[in-house]
Order: sequence, then C-alpha cells, then structure tokens
Amino acid sequence: MCTVNAAHENTRDGGPDNLEDLMIHTSGVEVRRGGNKLLSDLDWSVELDERWVILGPNGAGKTTLLKLAAAELHPTSGTVHILGERLGRTDVFELRTRIGFTSAAVNARVPGDEKVRDVVVSAGYAVMGRWRERYDELDTERADELLAALGIAHLATREYGTLSEGERKRTLIARAQMTDPELLLLDEPAAGLDLGGREDLVARLSGLALDPDAPAMVLVTHHVEEIPPGFTHALLLAEGRVVAGGLLDDVLTAENLSATFGQDLVLERSGDRYFARRR
Repeated sequence: MCTVNAAHENTRDGGPDNLEDLMIHTSGVEVRRGGNKLLSDLDWSVELDERWVILGPNGAGKTTLLKLAAAELHPTSGTVHILGERLGRTDVFELRTRIGFTSAAVNARVPGDEKVRDVVVSAGYAVMGRWRERYDELDTERADELLAALGIAHLATREYGTLSEGERKRTLIARAQMTDPELLLLDEPAAGLDLGGREDLVARLSGLALDPDAPAMVLVTHHVEEIPPGFTHALLLAEGRVVAGGLLDDVLTAENLSATFGQDLVLERSGDRYFARRR
C-alpha cells in the first residue's frame, strides 16, 4: 500500500489522529466499478495550507479521486474524511456546500442562456440555473469581485452559451469560490484552452495559490506545463495507484514522470514552471 503524508497516523477507527488539521484524508481507499478497479490501496492527506496537483495519464483515476474529495462518490472500501467528516457517516449535501468544485460535468449542467453573473451567484444556493432564489446586494458584489479577479467582469451580463472555452472555465472557477469554500477542487481547468488562454489561467491560479487566505486547493491535470507556481505538493497516479506523492520538488522528477506515463521522459524547469518531453 502506498502512503502519502505518512506522518498522519491513524487511530483505531480508521481516522487520523489530527483530523481537524486535514482537509482530505483517505485510508486504504479502493473504488471498483463494473469489475474494474479505478483506485487501489490509496492513502492520502491534504492539509489546510497545501496546494496539490494530481498528475497522470487518461484512466489513472484522477477524476475518480477528485469526485471522492468533492463528496460526489463513495469508496467501495477504505475510509474517506473530507473537512473532518467521514463519507458514509455525514450529510454529503451539507458537506458539499463547504467545497468549491469545477469540472467538465459541472460545465455541461449550466444552461446556455444563463447570465454569467447568475452562474456565479447561484452557487450560494447550490443550484444550477437561477429561478426564484433571492440574492442581496452583497451576493452580487461578491460575484462581480470574483469575476473581476479572473479578468471577466465585462462578461457579467453575457449568456454563458456565448462564451469561449477559456471564459467558461474562468466563470466556473469564480462560481466555485462564491461560497468561500474551505476546499477548492479543479478538474483539468486548462483543458481545451489555446496557449494564450492556458497561460492566462495558470497565472491567475498561481495568484490564488500564493494567497495565504485562499482555501486548500487540488488541481487535476495531464500536463506539467499547467502546474501554477505556488503549488506545493504533487500526487502521481497510474492505473489507479500512487506512483509518488509529497512535496512538489521531491515528487516531480523525470524518473517518476516516466514511471507514471510509461515513457522515457525528460523534465525541464524554467523558473517556477515545468516542461516535459519524450527523450
């Protein structure tokens, strides 16, 4: 069994001894679907001030792990604690209000005719598509502030369906922050973006990661080039198992990446950015 952040010892009931300090804690987690193991023997802990990137090829289990962290999926076996609450013994609908989550699945649920500001502000009621909910001026101001921080304040009254892929990604990140979450989960936020859109998003996520008041963050990606400066830890997955996990500088090596992606890879670093290619 591969253990990440092994310093967090377990109590007899399967929970960590310092649960209040952990945003995420998994112990011996396995997820099976249709006879296939999507995750196996996974131990992982995330603390309040940590920013994690999860890397791996398609089918590695990255999105499955993020769904566990978002309380949208239960493990087949093992234990998962999110924000001090154990899945299976807590109200996940209440728990989800404390988590900001953005993914392709969330994007697909947004009505095309929804105004951008409403996409963001409606997160306060955990609904998709504004209907009869009431929002006060403070809610609207916060939504506008979040849109401005992501460089899309001018799109507040545009319909979501008219946005570019990059504009949609930034709108959903603003929505994920609307409720001041304790945990922010981003599933492939740069997927589908062109070079300019990717670099703009990476820079904005870097600013968020470097903010000491920002929540704990977990970002899923296939590409080391998409790791924003300010991220502190990395978890490498392959075939549902952990290849390596821990401090970013220790984990992100050519050897570990080669083992993760099944190819002989070269890793280069320029400042706070990483680049990989086949040897």
